[in-house]
Amino acid sequence: MNIAIIGAGLAGLTAAYELRSTGSARAGAEDDLKVDVYEATDRLGGKLHTVAFEAGPTDMGAEAFMARRQDAVDFFTELGLADSLVEPSGLRSLVWVDGEARGLPTGGVMGIPSTSETVKHLVSEDTAQRIDTEAEREGFDWEVGGDVNVGTLVRERYGDEVVDNIVSSLLGGVYSCTADDLGVRATIPQLAKELDRLAADGPVHLSTAVANLERSRREMPTGQGAVFKTFRDGYQEVYETLAEKSGADIYIDAFISAISLASSADEAPRYRLKGGEDKLYDHVILAVPAPTAALLLKEIAPETSEALKTVKLANSAVVGMRFATDEGLPQNSGVLVSTGAEDVHAKAFTFSSRKWPHLAERGGALVRASFGRFGDNVAITATEDDLVDWALDDLETITGFDGRAAGLEEIYVQRWLGGLPRFDENHLATVAKVRNLLLDEPKASHISLTGAWAGGVGVPAVIADARAAAAAAVDKQKP
Repeated sequence: MNIAIIGAGLAGLTAAYELRSTGSARAGAEDDLKVDVYEATDRLGGKLHTVAFEAGPTDMGAEAFMARRQDAVDFFTELGLADSLVEPSGLRSLVWVDGEARGLPTGGVMGIPSTSETVKHLVSEDTAQRIDTEAEREGFDWEVGGDVNVGTLVRERYGDEVVDNIVSSLLGGVYSCTADDLGVRATIPQLAKELDRLAADGPVHLSTAVANLERSRREMPTGQGAVFKTFRDGYQEVYETLAEKSGADIYIDAFISAISLASSADEAPRYRLKGGEDKLYDHVILAVPAPTAALLLKEIAPETSEALKTVKLANSAVVGMRFATDEGLPQNSGVLVSTGAEDVHAKAFTFSSRKWPHLAERGGALVRASFGRFGDNVAITATEDDLVDWALDDLETITGFDGRAAGLEEIYVQRWLGGLPRFDENHLATVAKVRNLLLDEPKASHISLTGAWAGGVGVPAVIADARAAAAAAVDKQKP
């Protein structure tokens, strides 16, 4: 059995590994399963990218994962990487609001508070009162199982300041989008589930839902360890291990431009890849962004292709900077920037050597500056010199740390063009529609889709979806 995987990012490499580790047992003899992985760029890892700084490996893509996802921790343990996991320092983050760096609020759900107590230093008295009296107002309509825009909901219940100063800042760091471009269920599923529960029982109030979630967190057992973890030598440990242990034949600089059907109507579908090896494949797993999948499916699954075109992508850029000294850098893990800030270009800074003790051990200071949200073109149009200058200027404006005087020893600029999908209020419905359309298309019955756009943002979500896609691919081959 020949299986092709298009895309050698985390999803594609995880699928290849899963086929090797469990697929053989499902399919029969190991020799019966052959896996080819095609990657259009010149490297592995996709949106995971570890750069070789002189001081040590440094991530310029994702930098951590949700360690409370035990399935992800178990997976990394299975890969033999448990000893590489490290925890953050626990230092507090800041948020830049009205020309001042203030403490990022604790509690709440993705910056959405239950009371004004934790956010009153970031909003006006009028907004604080609006938050505290939200439960006294008439409740709002909520469709169980549906989704609504985060920004629209929070603005209606709490006002603009909560969205612009807090919620969009937090969500922007994860999704490269403001709250006005994201759906509640698509990005804050635990809140959507609580709103579902409230809607079934009576009036729906935002503050009540958030308060209930906060109460649930307090009642959880303690001692669960750090919320986030990462790898001592960066995410290269993950994608290089997956590539090695997958046993797959991996082709880089291999641009696949089309998938064609190579079997007759009365036979099980077999596929040929334009730009790939001269062989037929029994199954193809597309581990690529939605627009790329749309192009590849244009010939054999046109309806699915059209549905995929509605998924839009956000561009962003990361500037990694290593300084000779950390003197003057705040004792915080980083700073987020409110969407209304007009005095800086960056949307966030991560003080990596403050956030991660293993990076602090290298000496000096390591800082990451992030730029770009959905709808703007800064990651595309700005020159590298502009991005670096903005990073240094904004860092000094926000923190007082003069990076030029501190000795800028290394710089790396990473542009993420189409790096993340926009998880708007229609996204989950689109994903469901795409999967259903693909199931209904006989020509594409042995094609699978996976990736962040399908499984959700975050390393654990991508891994889980890719493993499921690989298992399903093998099961489809069984008589």
